Amino acid sequence: MTEPATARLAMPLLAAGQAEKELTHNEALARLDLLVQPAVIALGVDQPPAAPTPGQCWIVGNTPTGAWVGHGAELAGWTDGGWRFAVPREGFAAWCITTAKPIAYHNGLWQEGDVFADRLIVGGKAVVGARGAGIADPAGGTVVDEAARQTVAAILGALRQHGLIAS
Repeated sequence: MTEPATARLAMPLLAAGQAEKELTHNEALARLDLLVQPAVIALGVDQPPAAPTPGQCWIVGNTPTGAWVGHGAELAGWTDGGWRFAVPREGFAAWCITTAKPIAYHNGLWQEGDVFADRLIVGGKAVVGARGAGIADPAGGTVVDEAARQTVAAILGALRQHGLIAS
């Protein structure tokens, strides 16, 4: 029989009349400490570190070894009681201390450095929104200013390269 647990974070639940409730409660607190605002040392590590300290976390790689065997792609945290693991769910997010980048679990994979949004707001104003339509390079006109044309083409090229307008 499996122990009752919460649906999203798999926190162990107390049972009515349960003896030694503190064990279940302490396990739930250890999992909360691992899962709430996690900051990991690295992403995709297959070998557990030799001397972890309590509170350190990693995201396990796809071919784990040692104590991490069977926990591929899971969040692994070291506690005073040993390794704790959490199976990722869609939307889990963490911060990578080593690379200083966000990590998110999306479509069955951990993705580092990707930020998904519809727009970017700075100072209360949208500075980047949905991708705009393509703009043709300058051509024609009655007065040809080659320097101006080159500058406009360079600006359009940069906007295309950054994906802000279509090609």
